[in-house]
Amino acid sequence: MTAKVAVVAGAGGPLGHATTAALLEGGLTVVAVDRNEQEMRDLPSSVRRELADPSDPAAAKSVIDAIVSQAGPPDVLVNTIGVFSLGDSLAATPEAFRLSFDVNLGTALWLSQAVAPHMQQRGSGAIVHVTSRPGIEPTGGMAVYSASKAALVHLTRILDVEFRPRGIRVNAVAPQLLDTPRNRTIFPAEVMKQAVPPAAIAAVIAFLVSDAAAPVSGAILPAYGPPAASAPGST
Repeated sequence: MTAKVAVVAGAGGPLGHATTAALLEGGLTVVAVDRNEQEMRDLPSSVRRELADPSDPAAAKSVIDAIVSQAGPPDVLVNTIGVFSLGDSLAATPEAFRLSFDVNLGTALWLSQAVAPHMQQRGSGAIVHVTSRPGIEPTGGMAVYSASKAALVHLTRILDVEFRPRGIRVNAVAPQLLDTPRNRTIFPAEVMKQAVPPAAIAAVIAFLVSDAAAPVSGAILPAYGPPAASAPGST
């Protein structure tokens, strides 16, 4: 990898932890961003930590500006931030709608907006967002979540169209179900048999930001796990 500075948003979560480890292994300088300081405490000591909630546009710009001044312009942005909720369309509430779209869609837009000028100035950059299978294939019982992740899929493609001429690649990974402690409390054991370890998704992300993936932009990469997987999931 030729990139030097990578920002991992949502670094406090299981996928954020795994992605941080994968990028460190690839030789990048990683800056972790999360709104929960405690969840970042066990990250490697070489990782710079920034406390922020990037679903707030002002906070997203402020934290990226701080990273630029302290660590240098980011070459890579990985956004693993997301919120999951169950409930069909009839059970959807305005509060759940706003939260899902603010977190699952807004965070991706505000962070992309914040890093783009710095990447454009350097003439290169790689951005990866994390969507999900319900954002690609309609899934019952999680209406607001699925719609917000579908919007993220479309936003990723729009960003590709707008950013690629500036030298910035934008892709997304779409897991079906991650093997995390929280998901084990939500889904039954037979469903969790199809879950994918966060490290496996992190390896896909590390590839997408690497020079080996230089021709790849605008891709929504399915990462559904074993071929027999059929259960809906969350990220």
